[in-house]
Amino acid sequence: MSLLLVAHGTRKQSGVALIGNLADRVSTALGARVHVAFVDVLGPTPSEVLGRLPDRTILVPAFLSRGYHVNTDIPAHVAASGHPGVTVAEALGPSPALTHVLTDRLIECGWRPGDSVVLAAAGTSDAGARSDLRRMSALLSAVIGDRVELAYAATGEPRVADAVARLRRTGARRVVVVASYLLAEGLFQDRLRDSGADAVAAPLGTHPAMVRLIANRFRRARLPLAA
Repeated sequence: MSLLLVAHGTRKQSGVALIGNLADRVSTALGARVHVAFVDVLGPTPSEVLGRLPDRTILVPAFLSRGYHVNTDIPAHVAASGHPGVTVAEALGPSPALTHVLTDRLIECGWRPGDSVVLAAAGTSDAGARSDLRRMSALLSAVIGDRVELAYAATGEPRVADAVARLRRTGARRVVVVASYLLAEGLFQDRLRDSGADAVAAPLGTHPAMVRLIANRFRRARLPLAA
């Protein structure tokens, strides 16, 4: 059985390297090689990698919510590959496991209870993805004990900088942007650093809980195949 992790793609070499590092750590956790593909910006594409894999394959989308890439791009690549035995697992979010990563990243960047927090996502026009992001905002709010604002680096309103500015106008003492609702470094992370926030958390990256989450997506998808 083959394992394939599919991410978005970025022109930043550090972001590409991070996805490779993440796949390597998941490979170690599972005791099996995890291949990598990208749906945008660079290759190899999922259809190219699937075309080289001869056996049944589990594909895990390295996306933090449902959306165009999960609902449309990945199925199109699977169809184009002609591979007859591909099982596509759930996207990574929303998940309680991600709140653990987000909270750790907040603490690392200097967050303190009482700080205003913006959960910064890349953005989407997909209704299902927006619902997923609202759920993650609610999960994080419950964990830190304060309301978390949801904002976007690209598609969607409010934009992160606008959310930060509005919180300041309403008297927020400090504003921390949770940039870490992005998987890796890239253009969107740069936008978060330019948002005017007092502190910007690192992306989710290779946090151990991320590795466990991806490994568990592969394991859960294996069960129906074994049955």
